[in-house]
Parts: sequence; C-alpha cells; structure tokens
Amino acid sequence: MMKIVATLLCGVALFAASPLRRAPGFCLIDTSGEWKDVADYRGKIVLVEFMKTDCPHCASFSTVLNGLKLKYADKLAVIAIANPPDNPQTMSQFVNGHKLAYPLLFDQGQVAASYVRSQSIDLPAVYLIDANGMIRNQWQYGVLTKDIFEGSGLTREIDKVLAGAPAATPAKK
Repeated sequence: MMKIVATLLCGVALFAASPLRRAPGFCLIDTSGEWKDVADYRGKIVLVEFMKTDCPHCASFSTVLNGLKLKYADKLAVIAIANPPDNPQTMSQFVNGHKLAYPLLFDQGQVAASYVRSQSIDLPAVYLIDANGMIRNQWQYGVLTKDIFEGSGLTREIDKVLAGAPAATPAKK
C-alpha cells in the first residue's frame, strides 16, 4: 500500500512540475510617468506581482516585497502591476501610503493576459523570473501559498535561484 501511495505522490509531483517558459516582455508606465521595460532588468532576478490597490492581501504583501527589495538590493528587481479598475490616482495613493521601494506599473490587461494562463486569478499573484528571463515559479495568494505571501517562503525561493538551483523540469510523456 505504501508503495502505491509513494508512486502516486511522485506522479503528482512530476505532472505538477511545469516547464520553464520565457517571461513575456512588456514596457509599461509607472506612477511617476516613467516607462519601465522588463528587459532592462535582464541579469537580475525579477519578481513581477499582479495586484489591486484595494486588495488587503496585496497591501500586506507590499511590506514583504519592500523587505525583499532591501535585503537583496541590486540582485533583485521588484515590479508590481495594477489593472483597471485601478487608475493612476489610486496607484499613486497606494505607492505613497505603503512607501513602495519598487515601481507600480499600469496595465490595461495585455501584460496580465500574457502571464496569467487561466480565466481567473487570485491576487496578489507573483512570478519569479531568473536572470536569464525565464519564469522559475509562480504563486497566487491562497491557503496553500501563505508562506510565500506572509512568511519566508519567497526568500527561500529567491535564495534557490541565486544559488543556481536547477529549475523544475517538465515530465516526460
């Protein structure tokens, strides 16, 4: 019986592993009117967060992201992206109110659609991109991902990428 359970768990892990994919490119304007191009961050680890300014989990997560930006300094770039119904005014209020140490960009939905491959998304959602521009992992806020958004899980994931740990590989068919 234990052998069957172990085999099933291994199978689930293999099918859950997703292949690496290139992070979609984008160039969006931030709250100060500057254009930010994700290609400008090549060579650094990048966290791309999709969020809403009225989301309480996003507000809490901004504190985590500020701390990560301070901890990793030039090794890490953090980019937050908001979509309508947010607007430049709500975004500026969020940046000032939470003293963001990273840019908040405005998207009309095209960038979100190129990253998110499902009909719905739980916010915040974060994508970990390695120095070569490949998405190493992604998480949406939920019960199973609280350590990423509220604990030290994201720090461990960034440390793995910095240490050159191999990424998840796709299962053989």
